Amino acid sequence: MAKGMKELLNEARARIREISPQVAAEEIEAGPDTLILDVREPTEFAEGHIPGALLIPRGLLEPRAAADSPALADALADRRRPILAYCGSGVRSALAAATLQELGFANVYSMAGGFDAWLKQGRPVEA
Repeated sequence: MAKGMKELLNEARARIREISPQVAAEEIEAGPDTLILDVREPTEFAEGHIPGALLIPRGLLEPRAAADSPALADALADRRRPILAYCGSGVRSALAAATLQELGFANVYSMAGGFDAWLKQGRPVEA
């Protein structure tokens, strides 16, 4: 039987580490080497994003993150680098974090509640 979205998301969340926007902000401040990875679409990113975030839409993640891909993003070359993934609500970033783990990244987090939760807490944004 085919899996539904809810099942895919639950399986991803069981394998990844989700952190709150508050903990995410603390991680960013404590670890300036942390890659802030925005997996939303370019139009969403242009409307506002976490300062210093790198945009790689969820649909382009595998070719930009796979070690053997000619399109590998320089920022994703180090599999040990801490990565904080976020999206609008936390769904795409949870799936992205699971994918990154499958691709060999050792220190990946997904921000629960996504950019919406970040904004609700009044955290900094750049456009």
